[in-house]
Amino acid sequence: MLNKKLEKAINDQLNFELYSSYIYLSMSAYFSSIGLDGFANWMQIQTEEEVVHAMKFYKYVLERDGVVQLDKIDKPKLKWKTPLEAFEDAYKHEQIVTGRIHKLMDLALEEKDHPTVSFLHWYVDEQVEEEANAKQIVDQLKLVKDAPQGLFMIDKELGARVFNMPGGAGVTLFGVAPTA
Repeated sequence: MLNKKLEKAINDQLNFELYSSYIYLSMSAYFSSIGLDGFANWMQIQTEEEVVHAMKFYKYVLERDGVVQLDKIDKPKLKWKTPLEAFEDAYKHEQIVTGRIHKLMDLALEEKDHPTVSFLHWYVDEQVEEEANAKQIVDQLKLVKDAPQGLFMIDKELGARVFNMPGGAGVTLFGVAPTA
């Protein structure tokens, strides 16, 4: 059984992951509005990943006999001055998420809740990748500056990103395999 302190903290993170999905969906809409469909695709996939992260927390709370508490989701920013500014915001956001995951891990260790410590290891590892991916694009955008050819090349590369559901075939956001 999940203790109430951890249950609240995990529910807070679940809701923050949903907020993260809103941020990336807003960024996707921004990129679509300025004709950068590859950037929009990258953000759309990021949105889907954040929903998966939230659903993993959702399932975990239920598996530990806790109560899922959904909260309101704040409205995200709608526009950015440049693609670089949007990706800098994405990178900063991922750093905030990393800090939150680390605080969750600290709490799980403090509470000596070994199942939660084990569960959170996936998120700790995932955040290394999340930060690295956003930082790489920030660095690329800084290199190309305002060169349209460079922006076009990055847009094309980001358009090739596809969503891969963690856990393999037959896994869905709600953990139920589709029936034929």
